[in-house]
Amino acid sequence: MTHLWVRSESRNHEQRVGVTPDGVKALIDAGIEVTVEESSTRAIPIDGYVAAGCNIAAEGSWPDAPKDAIIFGLKELPDDGTSLPHRHIMFGHAFKGQPSGRVLLDRFKAGGGTLYDLEYLVGEDGRRVAAFGYWAGYAGAAVSLLCWIAQQKGEISEPVGVYASSEAMQSDLRARLAPLGDARPSALIIGALGRVGTGAADLCTSMGVPATKWDMSETAGGGPFPEVMSHEIFLNCILARPGTPVFVPASAKTDPRKLSVIGDIACDPDSDFSPIKVYDRVTTWDVPALRVHGDPVLDVTAIDNLPSMLPVESSEDFAAQLLPSLLTLDRLSSGVWSRAKATFDAHL
Repeated sequence: MTHLWVRSESRNHEQRVGVTPDGVKALIDAGIEVTVEESSTRAIPIDGYVAAGCNIAAEGSWPDAPKDAIIFGLKELPDDGTSLPHRHIMFGHAFKGQPSGRVLLDRFKAGGGTLYDLEYLVGEDGRRVAAFGYWAGYAGAAVSLLCWIAQQKGEISEPVGVYASSEAMQSDLRARLAPLGDARPSALIIGALGRVGTGAADLCTSMGVPATKWDMSETAGGGPFPEVMSHEIFLNCILARPGTPVFVPASAKTDPRKLSVIGDIACDPDSDFSPIKVYDRVTTWDVPALRVHGDPVLDVTAIDNLPSMLPVESSEDFAAQLLPSLLTLDRLSSGVWSRAKATFDAHL
């Protein structure tokens, strides 16, 4: 019997999960054994999983899971250098030349395990079957707006945290905007028609932030793009890949500009193909803004687990997208799983 082991997340500020209690019940009904670890941080309580009828295991006990179990999590594993003999479903961030990615792949190579990277679970059309993109865009636009609000007070953005819902996030932003009256920044969204860009645009609309929406047709010329400098906020919602044009050159720090906040929602600063050349590292929940120039001010925010700011909504959305693929786990040699395995093998 196929055995799916849902591990707890070890990363700070990570409350998401890739399958809901209803999804667990559907998997069990389909003949798949499911074990869910307890978690001190997961936004969806363990009670629902107990009611669904799955096995419950101690938090962080997945290294001792049966070797034929498929370990399912979202973010990175503890960086302890141990070999990885299991099959893992997770976001590995290992196939684009990232230094940490090579370390992870070497751990799989040493243990004989396999990585089914969630970013590379794709249908026959090459499109991802499940993504957190919408909520990354939504939260990323919110953090960028918080950075801009802080700048209006002569400050840099304070730490960010979890919201119970998107409505709660909107309420907080409105309260912070209230002292500024009707003042709003203008935003330029690159990749506005994709999942990430749609989320960013929806947050801007809800906050009354006028947004210029660009997608492939507007960027096909390859740049330069002086329009970026004429908006207060720039939101990058496209993944770095070969051929991606530069939207923000290194000279932007000192070039004439209205631009004061860059929200790199795609968040891939260590890629050679990054379209934003004014920074080189991710930011964090505790320090969400990196000030790359002081006069005039230019802040970059690039948090790589933005959907965790809205853990319930983002988990439910992602889990619903992924469940049809999880229901085919007993057929790993075909479909999305075989394509993901082939990608892993090509990079190992």
